[in-house]
Amino acid sequence: MKSGLPSRLTCGIFDHLDDDGRDAARQYEDRLKLAEACDSLGFYAYHLAEHHCTPHGRGPSPNLFLSSLAQRTRQLRFGPLVLLLNLYHPLRAFEEICMLDQLSGGRLELGIGRGSQPIEWGYFGISAETAPGRYTEASEILNIALKGHTLSYQGHHFELNEIPLTLRPHQRPYPPTWIASNRAESAQWAAANGANLACIGPASVVRKVTEAYRSQRAHNTTAHGREPFLGLARMVVIAKSDQDAHAAAKTAYGRWLESFKFLYDLNAIPTPPALPLTFDAALESELCVVGTPASVRQLLLHQMEEAGANYLLCQLAFGNLPLEISLYTATAIKAEILDSFGG
Repeated sequence: MKSGLPSRLTCGIFDHLDDDGRDAARQYEDRLKLAEACDSLGFYAYHLAEHHCTPHGRGPSPNLFLSSLAQRTRQLRFGPLVLLLNLYHPLRAFEEICMLDQLSGGRLELGIGRGSQPIEWGYFGISAETAPGRYTEASEILNIALKGHTLSYQGHHFELNEIPLTLRPHQRPYPPTWIASNRAESAQWAAANGANLACIGPASVVRKVTEAYRSQRAHNTTAHGREPFLGLARMVVIAKSDQDAHAAAKTAYGRWLESFKFLYDLNAIPTPPALPLTFDAALESELCVVGTPASVRQLLLHQMEEAGANYLLCQLAFGNLPLEISLYTATAIKAEILDSFGG
């Protein structure tokens, strides 16, 4: 084991639930089967993105899908990454959070955020100008609700007066929270507020974010009595040969990329500059890690060490990747990484 890695390395799953080209009901069932497998293999959590009006996300209501996942799993924790608070009344969001946590016996990991695609908010009548203020108020209200039994708030977007909160989360004081960001300022906010962090991008870039988090956290403690997670997200495809892994991953990445670009192309706006526009670029930027069990283990552990991360967020299913390959990848991660680090 490399000295720069934590003694305990944890793995979770990240999912866009992007369109695989088949019937949605069948895709939902395949994802639930994958979640069941990851539950039995000892993965920590399943994190689901929220997107709207795009094939990039077939889970526009993450809480609905996660309530099904809660009934199909026993140990696997789960949550939205992230719940787009701009699109919810914060009281409704709080009540759904309580329900999910109670339905699962306290397995919710709560990711919240504004989202990265203003076009999606716009379909709900929320402008890019009002989104920051609305999100700030909604997150403040949610924070108050998670800590109290009545809810009062006077803001520009929301006004709430002495609302009785008759539901509570199962977890005390409240479920662990997450944000997804590659900005040092956001990482410092997360550290100051005891939130976990999920990052994407080259390990050398992510290292600056995790260092910002740790520098801030030196003055704070987490509410959950354990080291916070600093997550590194990667698309991972493992097969018995490099050739098979690359062939499957290249096809699947092409389909995933098409879904990602859908709203950008439809609205004639440029894609994010960091988005790899070819499979080779995805490998070069470290977004995708592909190969045999041994080679992927080496790559992932090197990137985790360089990034200063302690939580590996594996995107095991994307594009039209067959379920069998996702299951093989999950099993290989269990054998090569989870077992080596004690889960």
